[in-house]
Amino acid sequence: MGKVVITYGTFDLFLICHLNLLKRAKALGDYLIVGVSTDEFNAVKGKKALIPFEQRAEIVASIKYVDLVIPETCWEQKIEDIKKYNVDILVMGKDWEGKFDYLKKYCEVVYLERTKGISSSYLRSILKKVRLQKEDLMYALKVLESLSNVLDDSLLKRISLGKSDIIKVFEILEILARELDDTED
Repeated sequence: MGKVVITYGTFDLFLICHLNLLKRAKALGDYLIVGVSTDEFNAVKGKKALIPFEQRAEIVASIKYVDLVIPETCWEQKIEDIKKYNVDILVMGKDWEGKFDYLKKYCEVVYLERTKGISSSYLRSILKKVRLQKEDLMYALKVLESLSNVLDDSLLKRISLGKSDIIKVFEILEILARELDDTED
């Protein structure tokens, strides 16, 4: 299998910074394992992902640099994972520097610089500031649903959209609608 690298993260609102981390982590070895934080573990960490665990894991698994995705369920699992998968290098973002030094007795620990630009934490903070009315969101959902049913493929190609793009936007709006429901309770 060669040199095994492992990294962990929530990978919510997947951005270029996530892709760069995975690309750079893979460049350090031959086999990249990514632990994606479960929704339950995020709750323990005081975080709530906008995208459910299963979808985040599927997104990460589809990245060509990633060889295996595993669920990250607790802080303590890192030692178990390092032993189980014979990990040579643990990679984390620079924002975690020093926090995982205790793992150096099991493998090499590398902290990578963050990608300059927008971060998912920043994007999430902006989304929290935006107060969408539920009625507006429901209207947008209806418009998108109508568009996906009415537009033919030739028109979609001319406006550089595919039906899958409309469906993805539709799914995101549904998630946001559920988030609004959760915050109203």
